[in-house]
Amino acid sequence: MSENTRPPEPTTRMRRRWARYLVDERSEASVYRHLAARRSGEEREILLALAAAEGRHEAHWLALLGGEPASLPRASAGTRMLGWMARRFGSIFVLALAQNAEARSPYDDDPYATPAMRADEKIHAEVVRGLAARGRRRLSGTFRAAVFGANDGLVSNLALVMGIGATGVGAQFVLFSGIAGLLAGALSMGAGEFVSVRSQREMLAATEPSNEADDVLPDLDLDANELALVYRTRGLSEADARERARQVVKIAQAADRTVPYRRPAEDEVSHETVGGAWGAALSSFLFFASGAIIPVLPWLVGLSGLPAVVLALALVGIALLSTGAMVGLLSGGPPLRRALRQLLIGFAAAGITYLLGLLFGVSAA
Repeated sequence: MSENTRPPEPTTRMRRRWARYLVDERSEASVYRHLAARRSGEEREILLALAAAEGRHEAHWLALLGGEPASLPRASAGTRMLGWMARRFGSIFVLALAQNAEARSPYDDDPYATPAMRADEKIHAEVVRGLAARGRRRLSGTFRAAVFGANDGLVSNLALVMGIGATGVGAQFVLFSGIAGLLAGALSMGAGEFVSVRSQREMLAATEPSNEADDVLPDLDLDANELALVYRTRGLSEADARERARQVVKIAQAADRTVPYRRPAEDEVSHETVGGAWGAALSSFLFFASGAIIPVLPWLVGLSGLPAVVLALALVGIALLSTGAMVGLLSGGPPLRRALRQLLIGFAAAGITYLLGLLFGVSAA
């Protein structure tokens, strides 16, 4: 089936399918244009190019339909949600969702989609994956601390109040235990994250190439110099290392000036994925505290006993599902599976401590 070629006597079912493809392509092009409006430079150009490609696909389905139909179906729910988020947020979440949508192209099994269109969709998935990866790298340090901090706060403090409450102590004791767990955990998380990120940055700084020897480059022998050894330690073969060293020394001698011999910028280890120590520590502290306060809320408002336990489980369950789905979106994985995994882990930990609390409570009695 070649592009812009109509099949003989298309059925009503075929026309409905093509019309749905048409509106989805228009919606996806709109998503990319809205995202492009919030960006500049290379990312803007890439997003506009994706929108133009979706426009070519739109033209294909219009040709098969014989022009604009009198009525069109609504775009798919996923595409509509993408459009809504792109108009209001323009965030990494939209790109993560778009990555999943591009990877599930319906054109693979449709005989009226051209090979070029099927290939486009595969490439689009990789392009969007690359754009989403840029955003993930910018978010990774602080976002990792934030999500892990919130989840740790939710799970650890839920387990704490469940275990303490199961022993049969009063509601005030459960409340004080929850507040103490919140403060202790938040301070520990913040301090631990600061030390972890600072240590990572220091190790990266220690392994990055320096330019301390740049000023001696013109004095090296052109054909026999130890600069090649530097490049061999960085992974180049002996022949490639010798050639690069020779080129660098030749340039330095010809220009009669120093030429940095460090590896190109794209090969250097970046601090971007690690993030800042203070930002990671603060976000870890705040998000642990925000997660840890949720299991304590029922006791804060005066509830006790079974009603407090049920409400705490419900609130924490919603929060765990939300953070799990968020991690799934940003990682490019299925949000529902990640959400259910978070819920299962959190409730399993709370269940174990609750059973232990019952055991110790009975023993104490």
